[in-house]
Amino acid sequence: MDSSHILLAGSTVTAVGFGVLYGLLVYWSPDPLVTRESEKKYRSHKFQTSPKPLHTLSEPSTVDLTVVIPAFNETERLPLMLSQAIDHLTTKAHHSFEILIVDDGSTDRTTSASLKLATKYSNCDIKVVTLEKNVGKGGAVRHGMLYASGERMLMVDADGASRFDDLELLWAEMDRIAPENAPGVCVGSRAHLVKTDAVVKRSLLRNILMYGLHTILRIVGVGHIRDTQCGFKLFSRAAARQLFPLQRLPTWIFDVELLLLAKMLAIPVAEVPIDWHEVPGSKLNVLTASLQMLRDLLVIRANLVLGRWSVKPKTD
Repeated sequence: MDSSHILLAGSTVTAVGFGVLYGLLVYWSPDPLVTRESEKKYRSHKFQTSPKPLHTLSEPSTVDLTVVIPAFNETERLPLMLSQAIDHLTTKAHHSFEILIVDDGSTDRTTSASLKLATKYSNCDIKVVTLEKNVGKGGAVRHGMLYASGERMLMVDADGASRFDDLELLWAEMDRIAPENAPGVCVGSRAHLVKTDAVVKRSLLRNILMYGLHTILRIVGVGHIRDTQCGFKLFSRAAARQLFPLQRLPTWIFDVELLLLAKMLAIPVAEVPIDWHEVPGSKLNVLTASLQMLRDLLVIRANLVLGRWSVKPKTD
């Protein structure tokens, strides 16, 4: 076989290989997140049977803070977490707030339990949104952020693993990096706990995911953030308007996509050490979560490099 045939064969193999990889990328890339009409409304202790329209991110803020809580089958853990949040927020007169619980298509009584809690805390503005189908934690957080009324928005897990009082640490740091309501993201971080009992004695599942994730993050481009996965993050409204409409991943690794987008859009990100403890009841499976993590991170990077996902700052 002469050199021309070798070159042709090599080019053919390369083209076929690229085609296969591109096909896998298209196949693995998530479909656009669709908001159904019923999901644009909320219920509360006042409106349990007659849902009201949600505020939208494009509108001006009406409160200082929106607390977005993604909840999938969280009837057991949500009451304690919500109690801690309200105990803190009601002592901070400078924070007007709302709480937006996003039931991510739960198969238990999460929505009805949330409405009972809203009645219990009737002096607080607690809104409950029910997604028609389970879309994943990332999809639930995105939905809450797109319909938040706050000038700042806190994403917090329903398990109560983070100490809610640490919101003040993130708030102060946001004042520093994003004055006058500029774009900014403050990330609660457990990196300082790596050699403490909080991490050393935590489950093998979480430690395997932590160390594997750190390696891949450096490849993807967000290795500058030591803890991307802590479920305690504060966004300014200006940052949220740029980030969440661009978010495409509905899975649990969506935090990495948001931080990568923030880096590409030159939005300041600060990592703030917070207290944290492991809470039983994690829904992650170590094998499937690790494989999904690797796939989704590669999907993010490949789509951005190839230009299938564009990143353009929103201009008001």
